[in-house]
Amino acid sequence: MPASSSALTPSPTSVPVVVITRAVPLEPVIAGAQVRTVPGMRALPRAELLAFVRGATVAVTWVSEKVNEEFLDAAGPQLKAVCNYAVGTDNIDLEACRRRGVIVTNTPHAVTEGTANIAWALLLAVARRVVEGDRYARSEAYAKEGPLAPAEFLGTDITGKTMLIVGAGRIGYATALRGIGFGVRTLYVARSRHLDFETAPVCAQRVTLEEGLRGADIVSIHTPLTPETRGLFNARTIGMMKRGSILINTARGPIVEEAALVDALREGRIYGAGLDVYEKEPVVHPGLIGLTNCVLTPHVGSGEEKYRRIMGEMAFASARAVLAGEQVPHRVV
Repeated sequence: MPASSSALTPSPTSVPVVVITRAVPLEPVIAGAQVRTVPGMRALPRAELLAFVRGATVAVTWVSEKVNEEFLDAAGPQLKAVCNYAVGTDNIDLEACRRRGVIVTNTPHAVTEGTANIAWALLLAVARRVVEGDRYARSEAYAKEGPLAPAEFLGTDITGKTMLIVGAGRIGYATALRGIGFGVRTLYVARSRHLDFETAPVCAQRVTLEEGLRGADIVSIHTPLTPETRGLFNARTIGMMKRGSILINTARGPIVEEAALVDALREGRIYGAGLDVYEKEPVVHPGLIGLTNCVLTPHVGSGEEKYRRIMGEMAFASARAVLAGEQVPHRVV
């Protein structure tokens, strides 16, 4: 069993050091290494994080940790790898790691089912006004006012509607697959054609973003954050969405300009939105907080115990391979 420490200031050691920057739901088993884990659940302040990673041989990072020149300098020249506990790597300066010969890994596949599930959870919560209903059912007003009338708390129907998947990767596919049971017709936007989307059982049609936004009742974002997708959903593109449509974002927050989304929601130009990620995460745009037609979750897309444990197993397998000098699985750089 590896040594474990929650001390923020590392002590010199000749034994390889694996630092884990956030609490994880399984015991990290990395034989022959000193394993350091952060105390508590919350993120360390940046200065403490930089002190914590000093002397690391491998850093296992979470999506909220910026791995940039400053982080790499703080870790030191002995750093061999950054194993990201996520599929996305937009928190990591990949070019800086490449220049320094630092391996970068991620955890593909493991996030797929959980993230598709939260996309549909948000969609159904928005469409059926679940959060509003929950608050009312807990209130004194429900018992006092009596059973609802047929015209109260009406939601919007999604059965047989059209869903646009923006980003035709694994999560987008899993989200589209879940729509079959609702009779949802699927459109998708991608840089290249994806036959898995176009063949049974999804039978989707590839369209341009503009075509899709004008034709879709539901828009679900699953594209990575890149310079091209940053701000992809802005006043112009949100303005193309059908009146009465729903926007879901479980990808990365900066893909959506939240000020433009707030305007569209306030004015009733779209029916609602479900967000698991935020433009300036963890800060939520104040205009979103008071809106009843917006359902918010705190970036818990992959947050089902089974999948978070699998993600950990993948990250630790990569760390063990790095330390053993073996071929590294799930390598990005």
